[in-house]
Formats: sequence, structure tokens, C-alpha cells
Amino acid sequence: MADKTGKTWMAIGETDDPNAIIETFEAAAAITKGDPVYLSADDKVSPAATAQDCIGIAVKSVSSGEQCPVLIRGRVKVKVGGAVTRGKAVYGADSSKRVVALADINEGGSATISWTKKLGWALETASAADDLIFIYVEK
Repeated sequence: MADKTGKTWMAIGETDDPNAIIETFEAAAAITKGDPVYLSADDKVSPAATAQDCIGIAVKSVSSGEQCPVLIRGRVKVKVGGAVTRGKAVYGADSSKRVVALADINEGGSATISWTKKLGWALETASAADDLIFIYVEK
């Protein structure tokens, strides 16, 4: 695991963005700080452990039923599930609740395009699973 952020003192799920937007939702399950989260019910979030339409990154660990602050816009530190190139789109998540690269889609082909999967952009390049990078969350 390599920390590509240059800010090794910051933990996963932390932001240094003074303009970050954080909203609070009820946790429908236990959530760990740094988890990509999705709306699993009306106004309730759960951690993503497969490709989900994530809305942001949890900035606090909470138990089911508690209020969970979620960064829905801004820069946040995350753990990746594999190689990610800076400037490329990312989404959440793999089975270990890590952020992963969103593959480019040929818009001229017959594949279904799901823009809701995109969570944001990688701000650094990661070369391996469990590397730490900043992403910019913006749906």
C-alpha cells in the first residue's frame, strides 16, 4: 500500500477541502469511515461492496440507525481497488469497499451507458490495490 496523496497524516475518509459539501443520512447498515456509500432506501445509506450508484464517501464510522455524514462533493482520501490513472473517472466499489477505475465506454457501440456509476475523478495515479489517493467527488 502506497500513500500517493503526499499527506500521510490524513486518514481514509478525511478531506482537506474547505469547500467540501457534507450531507447527513441515516445509516441502514454499519458504515466505516472512507466507505463509498449509496442510497439503499429513501434518505438512508449503506456501504457499497459491489458496483453501485454511490453518492459519496462516509467521513465517519457509524452503526446502523445512526446519522452518517457523507462527503457528496469535494476532495477526499480513499483506498483504491486497483490501478487508477489521475484524471480518470472512478466509482464504488469492489467487494472490499474500495474505489475503482470506471472503464471508458465506446458511446458509438451498443453497450448501455450508466453515468450514475461515476462517483468522481482520481486526482493522483495509483498503481496497485490498497494505494491511497485523493478523488474529487462530483456526481
